[in-house]
Amino acid sequence: MLLDTHCHLTYDIDKDGGVDAVIARARAAGVDYIICPTADPEDIPAAIKLAEKYDNVFATIGIHPEYAGTRAADYITDEILAHPRVLGVGEIGLDYHEMAANTRNAQIKLFTEQLEMARRAGLPVAIHTRDAEDDTAAVLAEFPEIGGVMHCFTSGWGLAKKMLDRGFFFSASGIITFKNAGEIRDVFIKIPADRIVVETDSPYCAPVPYRGKVCEPAFVVETARVVADIKNIPFEKFCDIVVENTKRLYPKIKI
Repeated sequence: MLLDTHCHLTYDIDKDGGVDAVIARARAAGVDYIICPTADPEDIPAAIKLAEKYDNVFATIGIHPEYAGTRAADYITDEILAHPRVLGVGEIGLDYHEMAANTRNAQIKLFTEQLEMARRAGLPVAIHTRDAEDDTAAVLAEFPEIGGVMHCFTSGWGLAKKMLDRGFFFSASGIITFKNAGEIRDVFIKIPADRIVVETDSPYCAPVPYRGKVCEPAFVVETARVVADIKNIPFEKFCDIVVENTKRLYPKIKI
């Protein structure tokens, strides 16, 4: 058994077969459970509906820094976060790679607002950070009681060590399978196996040998194989570790 801990099922990842086909292919590949995050605030109702419709789909609810300037409270309520199929708050964070420099303050405001929500709800968070490591660590330092996962982690050992000390988990995506991802693999070699989960970030980041294709949850198996290999852990044992880690990361999950 394996889980895809971060898959955007609300996106049009498979025009032909739809979500039913995506989930069927995942099950056939041994990926029994999928966690669907939100990024666009307009996708929040759809993510909850998917989690209610499919017994192997759960959700995390958050607003991506791309939507800086949005007021999170207009879309995320205490009732939503208390939903039994909602496992955490995410994806949230900071991104200075794609975003205009003058959005920094607005991004931090949105990030902080959602961390406050997570603290109030007692939920873990799924963190997106890109070219914003120092600010991400600084903002999170204001919320020492909050745990969670560094989603699609591609940062260096410096941030990894800080977040390890915080008790965070780290999610490997298909990027770790890329030929030029040696530095990322080196970081994951250092991260203890009991802090690692895996994801596709579908429909993005398709792993080798599927690069160039629309990513989907079934492909997370390839990412898990690479991580198991660099950690020198038998694949089946590593899958068991990922399942147990996900249970600790998201205590509300029922699997």
